[in-house]
Amino acid sequence: MCGRARCTLSAAQAARAFGFPTTTAAAGPGGGAGDAPAVRTLDLDRFRPSYNVSPGAYLPVGTVRAQPAAGGDGGRADDGAEPVIQCMKWGLVPSFTGKTEKPDHFRMFNARSESVKEKASFRRLIPKNRCLVAVEGFYEWKKDGSKKQPYYIHFQDHRPFVFAALYDAWTNSEGEIIHTFTILTTRASSSLKWLHDRMPVILGDNDSVNVWLNDASVKLEEITAPYEGADLVWYPVTPAMGKTSFDGPECIKEFQVRMGPSEKPISKFFTKKSTAHDQSVKPEKTTSEFAETHASRASKVECDESVENQPEDVNQQKSGEKQTTSSTVKDEPVSLEHQVFGKPQSIKDEDTLTSTDITIRKQDDLGIKRKIKDTEVKAEMENSGWSCSQPTTTKKAKGAKAASDGQPSLLSYFARK
Repeated sequence: MCGRARCTLSAAQAARAFGFPTTTAAAGPGGGAGDAPAVRTLDLDRFRPSYNVSPGAYLPVGTVRAQPAAGGDGGRADDGAEPVIQCMKWGLVPSFTGKTEKPDHFRMFNARSESVKEKASFRRLIPKNRCLVAVEGFYEWKKDGSKKQPYYIHFQDHRPFVFAALYDAWTNSEGEIIHTFTILTTRASSSLKWLHDRMPVILGDNDSVNVWLNDASVKLEEITAPYEGADLVWYPVTPAMGKTSFDGPECIKEFQVRMGPSEKPISKFFTKKSTAHDQSVKPEKTTSEFAETHASRASKVECDESVENQPEDVNQQKSGEKQTTSSTVKDEPVSLEHQVFGKPQSIKDEDTLTSTDITIRKQDDLGIKRKIKDTEVKAEMENSGWSCSQPTTTKKAKGAKAASDGQPSLLSYFARK
């Protein structure tokens, strides 16, 4: 059990939780006492209500003490005993602790009920130094890897918890007697195993409270069994209450934990981004390829010449601007994959065309002209109106394209000149 609890109870509320009598007379002009414990109280002025109580703080503790002597000298005690509410510090300091030692209240703020009889610090307290501690709820931390999430546990009807505890008295170097206590713990109940393996010993009814305070003969194992009632409830609270200085109603305000099986891991966000990116890119790429194909068809560029890198320039040239290129068909194999409209040529055909000393010299607004070193073929083209659709040699037949779609032929070009 973690050492944090909430206790904002009044003295009367603590008395009723312990099963002690209270006065219910209303305060008024007649001098009524109001709602208050009807038992002896000690050092209640040291108690400070808090939503975040930690070891070292004072809490109201219920116990049974011997009645003081009638003479009031305090030197003797009658055989009878009476219930008492006294403020004690949370975190046991055994009476045999040296007077000059600095007390460490975090060292023994809990005591395991299974081994309480084996340790000298606790064993000697079981017969006559039993007590009760009342709180409205307690906190426990759930470990999740390196993170810890606090939970607030309380009764469904908001009645106070009553814990079984042991107390002792220690005298410091200044002669002051300081009463301290430790809360007994047991294994977690079936409903709280998911949260922690330990829980405080909860005395769920008046019978168990009376047995713990007054019946030393009862077996300890029967009293310290886990509380299995179905009225325990819990919910997550802010991690800020992990600091002992953090206090107030915000400590018990329900906190929305942003994790769980319904929450998508961060990896899925990256997957969605990637998918969206792919979908946005693919249409653009398809549109671009379609534009290039359409421009190529319009200009009737021969299959062995590439215009992939400048599709807009080929379509938008309206003047007699000329461009020179030194690339051969073999240097631009990429164009064969995107702009083949006739019979595709193999690498062997490209080598054949290259070996005929055909080079690319000029490119006008309709396409790229070839200057062929064979003067006889050139003369035949000029005299007989040869066009791309009427090849005269077998080697050029594979790369030629028909001009049946209304595009001007080489003959019409020379005529305009």
